[in-house]
Amino acid sequence: MNAELFPVEETLKPAPWTAQQFEAKLRAKESGYHIHHPFNLRLNRGELQPFQVRGWVANRFYYQVCIPIKDAAILSNCPDRETRRHWVERVLDHDGRGDHEGANAGGIEAWVRLGEAVGLTRDALWSQQHVVPGVRFAVQSYVNFARQALWQEAAISSLTEMFAPKIHADRLSLWPTLYPWVEPEGLTYFRSRIPLATRDVEHGLAIAHQWCRTRERQQRALEILQFKLDVLWTMLDAIERAYPDDLPNEARP
Repeated sequence: MNAELFPVEETLKPAPWTAQQFEAKLRAKESGYHIHHPFNLRLNRGELQPFQVRGWVANRFYYQVCIPIKDAAILSNCPDRETRRHWVERVLDHDGRGDHEGANAGGIEAWVRLGEAVGLTRDALWSQQHVVPGVRFAVQSYVNFARQALWQEAAISSLTEMFAPKIHADRLSLWPTLYPWVEPEGLTYFRSRIPLATRDVEHGLAIAHQWCRTRERQQRALEILQFKLDVLWTMLDAIERAYPDDLPNEARP
């Protein structure tokens, strides 16, 4: 048989999935989203004590602070002007605009207000005194990935936003009843992120579809999305371990 007529590498290379198949595989990763983590399930059942809610809020604040740093890293690696014009909105969404009041508050400031609503001080949040090593390590691994990866790969890692509206909607509907001691205005972050996440997913999927034209890249995208899911899951592992039900009073935030 003439090898030039039947090149092995071509005959063995799988065809890319269709756009619909690829997106379905991305969305199927929802089964590993931290909405299913035991700690989050307890949170949504109203089983956590106030100090555990405060510990979760304080540690997630570290993630919120690092998100615009991650997005700035993607911008710094991206040569495409139109993509940068879209992506910079994510930085502003978290860092805020102008006076940081009302719609200008931004996600970080909104999370500070959530912290105050659960009984943390602004200084306690910004000092990061409650951030546990496992959370710090997981978040920094994500930021470092965004700095070093191709900008398209780093953008794809943000597609966990596909699953975020459900987790935010759950908190909006459940917390007022389960945690009535939390000031209602502290829930603004969850409310604001639902439309923003929907917008960001549309842009992120467009990047994924444009870049993942081969099966190899599609598989890589699934691996990247799994990495980001692992980051979020690992954060909750660390938080759950740091705040057991019987944590001594003097160690509670």
